Amino acid sequence: MAYTRTDASGSRNNLGRNGASRNRAHPRSRDDDAPIIPILARKVREVEAKAQSGTKLGPTNRTKYQVIALLMREERARVKGDKELSDANRAELLKRLDGIAQILAKTAARDTSLITLLEPDAGVSTVAQRFRRDWLIESGAELSPDELIITREPEAAPVVLQNQVIPQSVKARQLANPFLAPDFSAAAQPIVHPRRLANWELLGPLFKSFEYGSGGQAASMDMPEAPRLDRLSPNGMELMRHQARFIESARLGHRSYLLADEPGLGKTAQSLLAASVANAYPLLAIVPNVVKMNWAREVELWTPNRRATVIHGDGDTLDAFADVVVVNYDVLDRHLAWLGTLGFKGMVVDEAHFIKNLSSQRSKHVLSLAEQIRRRTPGGNPLLMALTGTPLINDVDDFRAIWQFLGWIDGDKPAPALLKRLEETGLNPADVGFYKEARAAVIDMGIVRRRKVDVAADLPAKRIADLPVELDDDLGRSIRQAERELGARLVTRYQALVAARHAGSGGPAVPDEDQRDAYIRAVAHAELEDSKGQTTGENVFTMVRKIGQAKAGLAADYAAQLARSVGKVVFFAKHIDVMDTAEEIFAKRDLRTVSLRGDQSALARQAAIDSFNNDPDVAIAVCSLTAAGVGVNLQAASNVVLAELSWTAAEQTQAIDRVHRIGQDEPVTAWRIIAAHTIDARIADLIGSKQGLAARALDGSQEEYSAADSVQASALIYVLTQALDGKL
Repeated sequence: MAYTRTDASGSRNNLGRNGASRNRAHPRSRDDDAPIIPILARKVREVEAKAQSGTKLGPTNRTKYQVIALLMREERARVKGDKELSDANRAELLKRLDGIAQILAKTAARDTSLITLLEPDAGVSTVAQRFRRDWLIESGAELSPDELIITREPEAAPVVLQNQVIPQSVKARQLANPFLAPDFSAAAQPIVHPRRLANWELLGPLFKSFEYGSGGQAASMDMPEAPRLDRLSPNGMELMRHQARFIESARLGHRSYLLADEPGLGKTAQSLLAASVANAYPLLAIVPNVVKMNWAREVELWTPNRRATVIHGDGDTLDAFADVVVVNYDVLDRHLAWLGTLGFKGMVVDEAHFIKNLSSQRSKHVLSLAEQIRRRTPGGNPLLMALTGTPLINDVDDFRAIWQFLGWIDGDKPAPALLKRLEETGLNPADVGFYKEARAAVIDMGIVRRRKVDVAADLPAKRIADLPVELDDDLGRSIRQAERELGARLVTRYQALVAARHAGSGGPAVPDEDQRDAYIRAVAHAELEDSKGQTTGENVFTMVRKIGQAKAGLAADYAAQLARSVGKVVFFAKHIDVMDTAEEIFAKRDLRTVSLRGDQSALARQAAIDSFNNDPDVAIAVCSLTAAGVGVNLQAASNVVLAELSWTAAEQTQAIDRVHRIGQDEPVTAWRIIAAHTIDARIADLIGSKQGLAARALDGSQEEYSAADSVQASALIYVLTQALDGKL
């Protein structure tokens, strides 16, 4: 690309961005040397103003933020390499670019998710390419034909790993049908010619329509009434009304669902019976390792006339002729070569929030398989179901991968079916009422969300009770000292940042209230990033682990008391050493336990679950918060002890709902053991404050939520603030 200027003689010169000769007309503006800078300055102020309004930046402003940063980098490199610039002009331009960089940094301190847009492997969408092209044209740059035409780059296919295996059973199935399968081309998608929406960026408004909330309306599509007679559940089983309505919807022809019922409402049973009425066999189920044996058992329980097979390792025990193939995320990569060719007519992704990171190999493999199944299914309309009680963990953008899996969006734009619904509203994003109608259009694509309080009135109550404990021993004193040292380190970083920002002001560096908040956030996030790669020394992660170790004995003692007085207890911890300590204490108290850990085989884990639920002599299940927090049924207990806190509200909810689910007869109490007067207490408060996003997006809540910072970053902000105020 090149800038075009007219020199004093009237001749035109092309000014290359990488340092071509510059002849300019006089008098000369201060922007002649870099006409893109005032445009970037104006755009960055617009983004900053939006961030300062207190709302999280939407996709459009996030894209602008990324383009500003990219063009700023390009311009900085050009200015440094332009030999025609005087030293004074070069210094002035670099100073102006530094000003833009500071605003970008302050904005990222308010919304740290923006940092991921600046990483080297961050994708650049067609919308971003369009912004870049338009701003450069506005600056007077002459672009090449390739830069003027915005083309969508094809999505990269997932890398096929070298450890691909084809189980013998799959080869036998292939030999059983030696003829090539007919190439069922997917039915042509309806051609939708955008009219009003042709030049609108739509994904941003679609996500924002969920972030803004719903005016009290839950995010659940209309579903038919349940049949009067239950002809589907096997003898001795009974469907609840909300389950029967979902299955009836599939029977009537709906084929894509985000089934986001709260944990414990029987999503596995609903998906299996939906596949049955839709005749979506063979069915592929991609699930976490901890629940794959339970999935096989659920198939046998709810659809006893169907056979399930579970892929372990290289698939040596696989039955490729089975109706339902269950595979866990961890071994999916080595079976990609044949899974996409087996002729699946349905696909279930359990705990679908596992694929929220579109750049991960796990997500790419799942999306690739979904696309192959969609292509090969007659009519191009397989049954696709994403199951998760917690579809939103950090951001509304967590929807993106799930919607992509379901075929509702295609890259950075709505797929034809959704676009058709949006066109039928007669509105565009500038119209009053568009967000409400757009949200409804997405919901009707297949979002199903029911809460226990609404559909399972007979399910006992659930409450969370905090038990503060005092850490008075040497370890407790060392934890409080570590907090003071962390606070002192953060204060040092804060003071250095303030001094650097106010250098040359001539007076003491005293930031105003807004600047102080921005600096505190910037320091906290910098500390958090440093901690993630730190293997030695104290940081927020090691401190929380120490607190868990200090609480282990107290938490185990309380769990033992509960087991003696009220019956079975589920004990959750994050770290293995905390679990080990608890098990030693339980053994000394002559309490039988089972253990659910991440290093167990699926068979051993299921045996432990069965023993806990069925053996009256087993008193306590000692569980890993991450390995046993999803898809496990432990409703033989009604008391849960959380010895260590999670970093997310969703993880905590998932753990508690291993007990509070269909089949539970007693009120459930979760006892959180909190180390008083430490950062642990603040983390407990933060977890509760982070639950508002799903409530707004899915449940119709109008309550405010704070999503700008993670719990870890918020905890560091708290420590630094306390240290600055002299309260540590």
